[in-house]
Amino acid sequence: MKSLKFYLLILVFSISLTSFSQYTDVINSNRPGVSRSAFSVGTNVIQFEAGPYMLNENHSRLEREDKSFGIDFTARYGLLWEELELNVEGTFQSTKRTFTNTVSNEDQFSNFKTLTIGAKYLVYDPYKKSEEEKPNLYSWNANHKFKWKSLIPAVSVYVGGNYDTKDNPFTAYGVEGFSPKIMVATQNNFVGGWVYVMNFIKDRIGTDQSDFQYILTLTKSINSEWVVFGEAHGISSDFYADNLIRFGGAYLWSRNFQLDTALTLNTKDTPSVFGVTFGASYRLDFHEDKEIDNGFDGNDGKKKKDKKDKGDKKSRKSQKNNREKQEQDFDD
Repeated sequence: MKSLKFYLLILVFSISLTSFSQYTDVINSNRPGVSRSAFSVGTNVIQFEAGPYMLNENHSRLEREDKSFGIDFTARYGLLWEELELNVEGTFQSTKRTFTNTVSNEDQFSNFKTLTIGAKYLVYDPYKKSEEEKPNLYSWNANHKFKWKSLIPAVSVYVGGNYDTKDNPFTAYGVEGFSPKIMVATQNNFVGGWVYVMNFIKDRIGTDQSDFQYILTLTKSINSEWVVFGEAHGISSDFYADNLIRFGGAYLWSRNFQLDTALTLNTKDTPSVFGVTFGASYRLDFHEDKEIDNGFDGNDGKKKKDKKDKGDKKSRKSQKNNREKQEQDFDD
């Protein structure tokens, strides 16, 4: 029984972190990576995800070194339907730039690197109402057996809008105001706590900094509290191109609170990238499950009687009769 209990704890944690369903019993965060899950947080759930970071970039050709500190943040809200999520996300960064050529000089600036509002909707969920995903309490092998159905991913679409201020030092010259952003997110949940997420993004559409990004994230739950991940992030545009690698982990402090950390690096020197982030996720859970039974009989439209209340009334009546009988016996 002890081993069975431990297994169930692992199963619950892996399901909650990787979103087998929209609403989960414990917090479902996109951190510590930067990819976005195909699933929402659930209706009437407000969730905050944020983390400070340190970033060092050295550009060998421009003989330039950037030392930056910043914070990335996300606010998520499940609205109306389980499949729909509204979110606001952004990154604010302060950078100290030093040129290491013959005439050394410095520059310092800060602004929002990104500020986006959008909506994500789950268009396909292969796990919805699936009897196969229920754990087998009598067979460890059955729960760890590969399922071909797991190769079919959940799919969501995202539509949003960026806002860039005029003369933003983190964007290309002339990029300002609003610009569209679209994304397709897929997610596969495999046995053993493995999860694979893919994001395909077209950002700042119609501007001089329009780019295409892909993010591939593989996550593994270690036990009921710890999860680790690895991530590949590709960026392609005329303004900036890179292939970033991230890895790290997260710790489930409580059902509504998670801590995380991650490292970011790349393999080139134009510029070279090394970043460290620490973050946290917290949710305000106002979710209520929908009632399936509307309390009416489908045959005559009359309201059903609550069997439990009816049984309780019978029980109370029986107890009253017994007490009266005992009192009569006592009087005799």
